[in-house]
Amino acid sequence: MRKAKPKKRIILPDPKFNDVLVTKFVNNIMLAGKKSIAYKIFYDAMDIVAEKTGEDPIDVWKKGLAKVTPAVEVRSRRIGGATFQIPAEIRSGRKMSIGMKNLIGFSRKRHEKTMGEKLAGEIVAAYKEEGAAFKKKEETHRMADANKAFSHFRF
Repeated sequence: MRKAKPKKRIILPDPKFNDVLVTKFVNNIMLAGKKSIAYKIFYDAMDIVAEKTGEDPIDVWKKGLAKVTPAVEVRSRRIGGATFQIPAEIRSGRKMSIGMKNLIGFSRKRHEKTMGEKLAGEIVAAYKEEGAAFKKKEETHRMADANKAFSHFRF
């Protein structure tokens, strides 16, 4: 076990929208340390979202992200030789992280041409409460609801 908790890193806001959440999202998009490419992908996606919806792209993105962010998850716990799926609340930092990773992961699996288009498509789908990332959240909530009987095993 570690002696002390690691210090929280300070994340600077992004240059265009001046938002820390955007920087966190871009850091999740980034592959192999190519941050400028990740920013380009995100900003291209925002332009496409603005074009498709006709609304403020950052608001659409934030609402879409909130809609794919799960509130509960199931955790495995061994009790007396049996493994139970126990529903548990998710802390806020992990919630956002899971939401972002789902949104990015499922946008990578889409069949548009560029990553910007894929991401924009998934953001708009999440905003409309459809798409793979939203389905994943619904599935997570269903699993937690189905295993509600084991919630008294919570640790």
